[in-house]
Formats: sequence, C-alpha cells, structure tokens
Amino acid sequence: MWGGRFAEGPAAVMREINASIPFDKRLWKQDIAGSKAHVAMLGKQGIVSAEDAATIAAGLDKVAEDYAANGVAEDLTLEDIHMQTEAKLAQLIGPVAGRLHTARSRNDQVATDFRLWVRDAIDETLTALGALREALLIRAEEHADSVMPGFTHLQSAQPVTLGHHLMAYHEMIVRDASRFADARARMNQCPLGSAALAGTGFPIDRHMTAEALGFDAPTRNSLDAVSDRDFAIDYLQAATNCSLHLSRLAEEFVLWASQPFGFVALSDQWSTGSSIMPQKRNPDAAELVRGHAGRIMGCMTSLMVTMKGLPLAYSKDMQDDKPPVFEAHDLLALSIAAMTGMVESATFRTPRMRAVAEAGFSTATDLADWLVRVGGIPFREAHHITGRAVKLAEEKGVMLHELSIDDLTAIDARINDGIYDVLSVDASVASRVSFGGTAPANVRAAIATARGVRP
Repeated sequence: MWGGRFAEGPAAVMREINASIPFDKRLWKQDIAGSKAHVAMLGKQGIVSAEDAATIAAGLDKVAEDYAANGVAEDLTLEDIHMQTEAKLAQLIGPVAGRLHTARSRNDQVATDFRLWVRDAIDETLTALGALREALLIRAEEHADSVMPGFTHLQSAQPVTLGHHLMAYHEMIVRDASRFADARARMNQCPLGSAALAGTGFPIDRHMTAEALGFDAPTRNSLDAVSDRDFAIDYLQAATNCSLHLSRLAEEFVLWASQPFGFVALSDQWSTGSSIMPQKRNPDAAELVRGHAGRIMGCMTSLMVTMKGLPLAYSKDMQDDKPPVFEAHDLLALSIAAMTGMVESATFRTPRMRAVAEAGFSTATDLADWLVRVGGIPFREAHHITGRAVKLAEEKGVMLHELSIDDLTAIDARINDGIYDVLSVDASVASRVSFGGTAPANVRAAIATARGVRP
C-alpha cells in the first residue's frame, strides 16, 4: 500500500499490532455500502468514467456476496477491512479497482463505516428495548392490583403494587431508548469526502453520498469528521445507562428469587443448577446481566481514555475505538434479551409479596396521614404518635391494624374507629392517587399512556 515510500516491509510484530482486520471485519456491510455510494458519486461527477463506476459497483456486489457466503479472511498483510475489500475487488475486476479510492482516505472511510455500524446497532437496540418495554407493560397490567412491599434502604417502607414497581423499570427503559435515539440523531452526518483530514480537490458531491447512505447531511468540518469518536462514546454512554437499569432489575430478580424473599420463581429457561447441590435453582442469567453492566461501563471508560489526549486529526490510537463498542453492543444485546425473557416468563408469588407488605408496618405513613387529614394534627406530631403506635405493635407482636381501638386511643384520644379504613395494604395503595402514584387506577392509566392510548 505504501511501497513507494518504504523499502522494507513491516516487522512481524508491527504487522500484528498494526492490523485491525480481526475485529473491523464486522464493518464489511457498511464498507461495501460506503464504497458503492462513493463510486456512484465519482461516476456522476465524471471523476471516474461511467463504465469504470459500473464495473466497480458490480465488483463490490460480488465481494459482498463472497463475504456473506464465506466470511472475511483475516489477512494481516492487508491490515483492515478497507484494504481487504479493495484487494478482493482487484482480484475480480483488475486494476480499475484502484480508482475506487479516488477522493477519499481510509480516515473518512472508517469514520463513515463506523458511524453506519453504530447507527445500525442503535436501531437493533431500539427494537430490542421495544420488546422489553412490551414485556414490562404486559406483566404490569397483569399485576396492577397485586400488593407488594415498597422498599427504601431495602427496608419495608410503604405498600405498592407490583404493576407500579414494574412500570418504574418501564420508565427507565423509555429514557434509555430516548438516549439511543438522541445519539442516533446527533451522529447522523456523513464524514465521507473529508478525505485524510483537509477535504479533497476533486469536485465531489458530499450531499449525494450523504443522502445515499441515509445521513441527514455531510459533516461540516473535515478535521472534526475524521478525528472524533464522540458518536461512539454517545452510544457507549447510552449503553452504560441502559445496562445499569438492566442490572438493577436483574438484582431485584436475584433477591426476589432467594428463599428469604420468595417473591418470584424464574423459569427453567433462565436458571441453572448446581454441580453438587441438587436442590439449587440459581438465577445465573440475572447475575450475568448484572455482571455485564460492569464490563459495558469499562468499554465506555476505555474509549474515553483512548480519546482524551489526541490532537487533531487522526491518530492510530483510534484503531482501538471499535473493540469496546463491539463488545458493549454484544453484551447489551444479550442482557436485553435475557431480561426480556425473564420478565415474560417469571412467576410472581403475589401471596408472599402481600404477606411481607402486611408484616412490615408499611401502612404507618397512612396512619400519620389520617391523623393530619382527619384529626387536623400537624404532621410532625402525627409522626410521633404513629411511631408510638408502631412501637406498641412491635411489643405486642401484632400488625398495626391488629391493635385494638383502646390501644390506639390510649396513645392519642383523637384516634377513632375510622383509622381502620386506612390501615390495610389495599386501602393504602388505593389511596395513592396523586399523579405517578401506585394506585391500581394510576397503574392502568400509565400503561394506557405508554401504549399511546389516552386514559
């Protein structure tokens, strides 16, 4: 490739460290698409003859067919997917293949290919997240009335519904999808035609190639176009946020599937056994999703550290931009698919959830609110009164609603029989009708809104 300048070939180690074909072969579809758009533009602009442009385009189609059928060979002497494709094209159509690289550099070529790949990855992720959202909506609707304990500090706090709990994750996934969509919109400019760093003197039409490849416009600065990877970092940041949300849901499943909780039974499809303990059902899929989040976060950090000190324009360090993105994509795709499967197939043990919600004095806040609402007592005073009631219930080994009216009036004479209307977990969740609250009616309205139906 650069034999005119160099008298000797690279050392074996240099050849290996310099080659990116073992991983950038994943870009072959994008490389073919970019090359076809480029040569079509060269032909239209008269930079290459129409005959040569047609020959090159037909040859590229044949290269694509071969890649699809046989995969991409890892020839380290050809370094990367771009040179691999050009060499294969030359074998098919002869020296005319050399005209393909007119008015472009591998710098703008890889920047274009990589953007196309990340854009495709985002589209795949959005589709997968759509399936996870639907799974959450279906299970939330199924359990809009199912009472469970809500936690803070992993301590029983207030009763909520399982539907409301699952819809919390739906909201997170909606935001994750929006971050991917934002990243896609921001990156959708075409670097092709920026050449090595300064543009080109050939009369190219960058708007034509941008449109052919589905970009909104060409990039506005050639230096920036070939030397930044913020679009890949945007993708990794969105992937990291998404993986953190998946990890939190996975952790819930790990906890809930344990015997002390007993809130959920994961299907055989998403569980494993033990090599020594026959009774074990391990939530390994959830644990792996939880573990993948750390690796995805590491991928993001890796690329950010690679880019942090690079002067304009392209540096070879940027060859290491693709492995972390590819790894994060693969891990995230597995994680989304696994969590979707777990949500769809989980058996929620709602009687156990209700029993725990009833056992943890989770309606104490309802008692305090009743004292404020009915008794006209300042909340701070109501809080203290309720605390005394909880202490008495603990001493007697009963739940709040099992305290007698005499017990309660002895604590504060302003309490009457009406208090029992709010001390059940069902009454508690039904009362939380503020926008975004856990009341079953709210949950159903949120699901309808999420599906685009007005409540």
